[in-house]
Amino acid sequence: MSETDASTRADGAERGLRRSLGFRDLVVYGLLFIAPMAPVGVFGTLDAKSHGAVALVYVVATVAMAFTAFSYAQMVRVAPQAGSVFAYARVGLGRGAGFVAGWMAMLDYVLIPAVAYLFSGIAMNALVPEVSRWVWTALAVVVTTLLNLWGVRAAARVGFLVLAMEIVVLVVFVVAAVVVLARDGAERGWLSPFSGDGSQGAFALSAVLGAVSVAVLSYLGFDAIASFAEEVTGGSAKVARALLFCLAVAGVLFVAQTYLAALLEPVASAELAADPEKQGSAFYDAVDASVGTWLHDLVAVSKAIGAAFAALAGQAAAGRLLFAMGRDRRLPGVLARTDDGVPRVALLCSAVVTLVAAVWAARRDDGLDQLVSVVDVGALTAFTLLHASVVGWFVVRRAGGPVVWWRHLVAPVLGAAITVAVIVEASGTAQVVGAVWLAVGLGVLVVQRGRGPERERGRGSGG
Repeated sequence: MSETDASTRADGAERGLRRSLGFRDLVVYGLLFIAPMAPVGVFGTLDAKSHGAVALVYVVATVAMAFTAFSYAQMVRVAPQAGSVFAYARVGLGRGAGFVAGWMAMLDYVLIPAVAYLFSGIAMNALVPEVSRWVWTALAVVVTTLLNLWGVRAAARVGFLVLAMEIVVLVVFVVAAVVVLARDGAERGWLSPFSGDGSQGAFALSAVLGAVSVAVLSYLGFDAIASFAEEVTGGSAKVARALLFCLAVAGVLFVAQTYLAALLEPVASAELAADPEKQGSAFYDAVDASVGTWLHDLVAVSKAIGAAFAALAGQAAAGRLLFAMGRDRRLPGVLARTDDGVPRVALLCSAVVTLVAAVWAARRDDGLDQLVSVVDVGALTAFTLLHASVVGWFVVRRAGGPVVWWRHLVAPVLGAAITVAVIVEASGTAQVVGAVWLAVGLGVLVVQRGRGPERERGRGSGG
């Protein structure tokens, strides 16, 4: 299916999405969803797990996720459609696999915004404790949903301002950290963020790899760029460039900030490992002790606003996924309705589910843990099917011209091995929820095929 066909296909109330996004807009959405200071919340956990080699963890994680970005960049040229991994698995592996990929990605796309909204509510509650965190959480959902309903271009413009604010705060942190380090010296060895602080013994590669399984969660969201393939001007090549660019920028930012934070950290990694309660606030504690409370508060405000707009990007991507699956009749067709090029029905459905999940979690003491424990499995399963789609399209079906073995087989197989390894390292709760969600999806697929076998044969296996 060509890009024009994908964007203009209509059936009754269905209409195409409006092409209005440029390269900068794609990068804004990608970096908003990732969040430039994403490592802040997991810094202490990664420092403890990696024996102090937290910057090395992000170097390895960036390389690991590069395989996934590379597979996205290849498949977005094959199927430049709004459904992202749903569309890629459909053309590379068949319609059934496409549904499974979209179904598993749905778990990620719907719940990650809920986590981000909850982060925003928690941060605002810390600054204004008189207002309950569930109220702040609900307010963040309402404001960002209205922006998304306004249109993807308008949301991207507001998102650019928020992203600029986050970058400015990150620059302030970097400058303040460099000044403190130049004046007072480092709390740990200058190379320790790459080699370990020695408090838990010699450098251990296994410890670093164990921490990588957590660090890759910081990158979840860069793939949302692919969801806007039908709304970008200039073709799918621009989407591919934006995917790779976002991952590279995020990797540099993550390594830089964790390197500086590790040098400022007065608490040894062994002490953090022995006292898990200190891990969540380790980044803030290090900033407080070395720079001052003013920077702590500035980072907290930035995280509150940034998290809400990370959720905005996630909600927009979820809406596009629901739109694409509705258009393909894998979900109710009403989700494929658009209004002036905006999939408002799909966006509202996504917003309602996200609102319920976020407010439910905000009203529970263990709500954050419950949400975080399941979001990764859906994304990583979808990533695994993405890598398989590259092999299916280029190697098995030979539909993409001559096979380039390193690009079409070696790279995606390595990428799949990495995502499967991270799934294996996930918590038992996350694995169970992922398995249950997969089982439900397979049940839905069986029912759909039982009700419409003729339709399945008529529509073909390749989109």
